[in-house]
Amino acid sequence: MQENRNTGPAPETEDGATGPFRALRSRNYRLFFTGQAVSLIGTWMQRVAMSWLVYRITLSPVALGVVDFASQIATLLLGFFAGALVDRVDLRKLLVWTQALAMGQAFVLSALTLAGKATFSAVLACGALLGMVNAFDMPARHSFVIRMVEKKEDLGNAIALNSSLFNMARLVGPSLAGFVIAAVGEGLCFLLNGLSYFSIILALNAMKLPPAADQRHHSRALAGIREGIAYAWENRPIRHILALLSCLSLLGLSYVVMLPVFAREILRGGPKTLGFLMGSTGIGALCGSLLLAARKGTRGLEKAIPAAAGLFSAAVIGFALSPVPATSYLLVALAGFGMISTLAACNTMLQTLVDNTYRGRVMSLYTMALVGIAPFGSLLSGWLTGEMGVRFSLAVGGVCCLAAAAWFWKRLSVFREAPQAA
Repeated sequence: MQENRNTGPAPETEDGATGPFRALRSRNYRLFFTGQAVSLIGTWMQRVAMSWLVYRITLSPVALGVVDFASQIATLLLGFFAGALVDRVDLRKLLVWTQALAMGQAFVLSALTLAGKATFSAVLACGALLGMVNAFDMPARHSFVIRMVEKKEDLGNAIALNSSLFNMARLVGPSLAGFVIAAVGEGLCFLLNGLSYFSIILALNAMKLPPAADQRHHSRALAGIREGIAYAWENRPIRHILALLSCLSLLGLSYVVMLPVFAREILRGGPKTLGFLMGSTGIGALCGSLLLAARKGTRGLEKAIPAAAGLFSAAVIGFALSPVPATSYLLVALAGFGMISTLAACNTMLQTLVDNTYRGRVMSLYTMALVGIAPFGSLLSGWLTGEMGVRFSLAVGGVCCLAAAAWFWKRLSVFREAPQAA
């Protein structure tokens, strides 16, 4: 049964929160925000630790690409089904289950690593399991945001704050992981991540939400999937946003996967260097998301999408040619700024444009475009890096993304007559 987003009592609020933090007026959103603050730090610690563990074991950029492929391909394979499910079930219960399963895989990975039994196959299997969990978790999270904010005008702010929190964790988590790995190894990072999931599970259970409504009138799953795809395809602004995201995911965002290679082979560093690169990306991304959070509405936001995508692309190209750590840190910060500004702006525009009836399915398409396409980009980037070097791989991706941003800019006219979501 789907939770009804338009009936029942409004979330409890607290006066006094204004400006860039106005979405925190909603009690439910405050709980979610607080729970995520802890959980996301653990998530980023695990991401860095997993990348370093794989590269330490294999010394292969292709292996990095394979693990990233395994951890994300499920989003593409299960995305349509996940979207249809999200539009039918109690989102809070679904999110509790996804957090519990993610916690379990983190504990398994921790136990194997601390026991000295972590192999490439084991990491690959844990990554694949986490990918299956995320295929349902991500569209559920995106759809759940609108349930937690009292006022529709606060939706864009809530999405931007989510991005800010995500990138604050991107700043803290990798930096912390770099020192932990250097001191005691990757296993502790996995353990801390597993423990961090308790925070979001407790927050979800503490929320006061209106009862879920009976949605038996919904079409069957297969028909619902077809309806969602048709809706997104016929809406040109939605179609163009998803196309741009797919291109960025395939050709640009995989630069993060290759950071261990860049840190070791180009900058001649270790896990601390990787942590600083990831942390610098987080600083830039945090600045971008805070800037979006300060916006009072969505007017003109569609123009920010190609501008931010162009900045991201140019920064990746510059990073590919960077000769020294200081320049590299600055350029990945700019890449992070452009990347998160693009993603948060796209997310906000989609949430504004999509009718509530199709929200789960369209947000699953968003997840598929952003995450489901990424594994193919990781494989491509890993192969190009192995054949031509990491600089060539990053530069080619940046140039292609720049062309995609220009394509989107030329099609901004489709947003002028776009209807707003009901």
